[in-house]
Amino acid sequence: MNRNDTRAPMEHAAPGATTPAAGDGPTRVDESRSAAATPMADATELDRRIDAACDRIAPLWPLKHFVAVNPFFGLRDLSFQDASDALARITGKGLYMSREYYREQLASGRIDRDDLDAAIERCGSRLDADTVERTLATRAPQPKLGMAPVSEVLERVEGGLWSSFVTERISLHCAAHFDLGQAIVAMPWRHLPLFASWRKAAAIDRSPAMMGLGGFRAAVGRLPAEPRNAIALAIERLGIPDAAVERYLHASLMSVGGWAAWARYLRWQAELTGERDDAIVDLLAIRLMWDMLLFDEKRSPTLVARWREMLAASMRPPSAKRQASAEIDRIMLSAMELGFQRSLIAGLSSVQPGTSPDRPTPRPAVQAAFCIDVRSEVFRRALETVAPGVQTVGFAGFFGIFIEHVPLGSTAARSHVPVIFNPAYRVCDRVKAGDNEGVLAQRRLRIGLHKAWKGFKLSAASCFSFVESAGLMYAPKLLTDSFGWSRPVPDPHTQGLDEAILERTAPTLEAVPPGRCGAEDRPGHGESGIPEADRVEHAERILRAMSMTDGFARLVLLAGHGSTSVNNPHATGLDCGACAGQTGEANARVVATLFNDPTVRRGLRQRGIAIPEDTWFLAGLHDTTTDTLRLFDTDEVPAALAQDLAQLRQWLEQAGGLTRMERATLLGIAGLPDRAVEADVHQRSRDWSQVRPEWALANNAAFIAAPRARTTGMDLGGRAFLHEYVWQKDEDFRILELIMTAPMVVANWINMQYYGSVVDPRRFGSGNKVLHNLVGGAIGVLEGNSGDLRVGLPLQSLHDGRRWVHEPLRLSVFIEAPEAPIDAIIARHDLVRQLVDNGWLHLLRIGEDDGVHRRLPGGGWEPSATTQKATR
Repeated sequence: MNRNDTRAPMEHAAPGATTPAAGDGPTRVDESRSAAATPMADATELDRRIDAACDRIAPLWPLKHFVAVNPFFGLRDLSFQDASDALARITGKGLYMSREYYREQLASGRIDRDDLDAAIERCGSRLDADTVERTLATRAPQPKLGMAPVSEVLERVEGGLWSSFVTERISLHCAAHFDLGQAIVAMPWRHLPLFASWRKAAAIDRSPAMMGLGGFRAAVGRLPAEPRNAIALAIERLGIPDAAVERYLHASLMSVGGWAAWARYLRWQAELTGERDDAIVDLLAIRLMWDMLLFDEKRSPTLVARWREMLAASMRPPSAKRQASAEIDRIMLSAMELGFQRSLIAGLSSVQPGTSPDRPTPRPAVQAAFCIDVRSEVFRRALETVAPGVQTVGFAGFFGIFIEHVPLGSTAARSHVPVIFNPAYRVCDRVKAGDNEGVLAQRRLRIGLHKAWKGFKLSAASCFSFVESAGLMYAPKLLTDSFGWSRPVPDPHTQGLDEAILERTAPTLEAVPPGRCGAEDRPGHGESGIPEADRVEHAERILRAMSMTDGFARLVLLAGHGSTSVNNPHATGLDCGACAGQTGEANARVVATLFNDPTVRRGLRQRGIAIPEDTWFLAGLHDTTTDTLRLFDTDEVPAALAQDLAQLRQWLEQAGGLTRMERATLLGIAGLPDRAVEADVHQRSRDWSQVRPEWALANNAAFIAAPRARTTGMDLGGRAFLHEYVWQKDEDFRILELIMTAPMVVANWINMQYYGSVVDPRRFGSGNKVLHNLVGGAIGVLEGNSGDLRVGLPLQSLHDGRRWVHEPLRLSVFIEAPEAPIDAIIARHDLVRQLVDNGWLHLLRIGEDDGVHRRLPGGGWEPSATTQKATR
């Protein structure tokens, strides 16, 4: 169990402790009175409320594998509208864009009158389109204070910067406590739980005294040692009404939302292994102690009155004006979503996939399986354009293999599975036909020397003398780095390896002896590699999930994806979300090796999947920044396929050119010749001043699980996640269940992260990336040199300086399958049911002959409101 899981009994204050009257000096906490006022039943209920508030916070993954997270994940049990109302009452801001934004969509024609009429009907509103437009032209009711912390109420009473001061003190402590190696001198109390270490640090911190809080340090010394007891004390001292306790605790965590999200991540990781981490409870206690002690030291009749007024206001139901405003917001968002769905439904309804029974399907020239990532949609479409004989497939980028990967010479394994899962196998690199031990030692030595040299340059003793004596030697390198002609820092994936060695390095399915994998053995993980007894089962599962059980081409490409950028803290956010913020290279190479194994193929044949002898699986990596696709292990391709391989290389190069030209418009380089565009995107990948190396998944809006024939020829504009699914091959609908419980959920996380970062960038975005500073090594970023840890996406990933590039729409999920199995899966999985029934995404079913139907909240289906208009 985690050390934070232990709970000390209620401590008691020294005899004679008293409660000061309003206006008295520094508070002496009467802990015994609090204990007496909190019987065990109340304590149990408070524990439930504390944990419920903590569960409202979505986790934040560290920068080393930054992945998209639905910032509203903890609110999924509420309807979308109820969640918006709850956030509005806590923060003063709901889940909708401003009226000005929606007016612009109307003025530009993005929302037309038919969309507005359909949205009014879907929302069950009694308004008409004219009334909606007139109301939209007026000013919306101004947000109120929400459920504010004491520091914010105090600012309104006496001015000052109390909120930023409190946030800064908490943030600095969390950064020091959770540091992952950035600090030269570590905090001396890091071995203690977060709340205990804060009590130690706060007891000697003179910053509060400089702000006029003379009794702060002494009061900290008299606080309960157990965080839950401290929370109970703060609730009593601040007079929080019983009905408002859970909301107040949630609001308190939201006031330090970045660090709360990090602490929630620590709990998430512990839960994956059956343990528990209570750092988020400690953080909540720290936040409440600041509220309580600040309230006591600054107590005045005005502060008390304002505080009670705020609490009372937060308990009132939304006013009629707020409800009317929310109705307009709901209609406008629905109108935008219906407008997007209309053209999509038209394209999906116009195609009937499948071939005539008496017409044999020609063997594809090449089959290419790409990640479902929206960026892959553009490349797939380009590849099919230059090579109509190529068949492309969409599948989650980790290719269904649950691994963690240890690069050659690395001291740590990197998870390559979606963050909602645990890796099942550890896979290590090896050097093909070479001295593995010698290369491993050489890489470690080179990386060690690089770190030592970097440490010397940055040390206090040598930095000035180094610049004086050797500074001019770096002028050429500084020049080439500044113009993006060279990479300013080594690529961490290849650092220390020569190009020739790199070409011969590959992950292996075989077990590597302990201590020779480059990383310490993971407790309970066993040996590295994938046991032979497991391989056939995994190969069959993956092929069936890809709907690839027959009709194999001579070359089958498995293309993972990654990105290339420098000086970018959020670089892993541009990599594969299905691979926990890593590239898909290791997964693609492992699965290709699995499928090429003769023993595995014999086992697959016995299970009804016959891979022809002349079929070879080849791994590749699509660089989404430069739109080049690199092929791996081509030296192992049979000689008989040399011409096929050469042809594939040519097609991939041509497809990359078409893809770059399509993306050039958003990058602002559309008017340049092809070669200039290619040079520009490569320069972006090396430019340390580039704030937009690529647009990543901006504008994602749809998830489609259907045969590729359903979407072939449709220009989806890089807005759709495309997952191959043929329900007729899914006898027990287990593949459909996997799609709806994993890829669809991950796509929802991505969609909601982009949505939240646009709708409320202050709370759910990470601000201006030009101002970012790393915190704790790889935990996250601050915007500037203080403040809360930032979550979500940088402004430059969403806005081009003139307009929002990403349209904040909820994900529209289209699945080609019968109603009954979809309904059964929703009924079996609470998470899926919450997302569908509570309106966090739109679920639509593609019928073979009855058009597109929409899933109604709570059950039942109806023809989509856009179907009739789309098919006129």
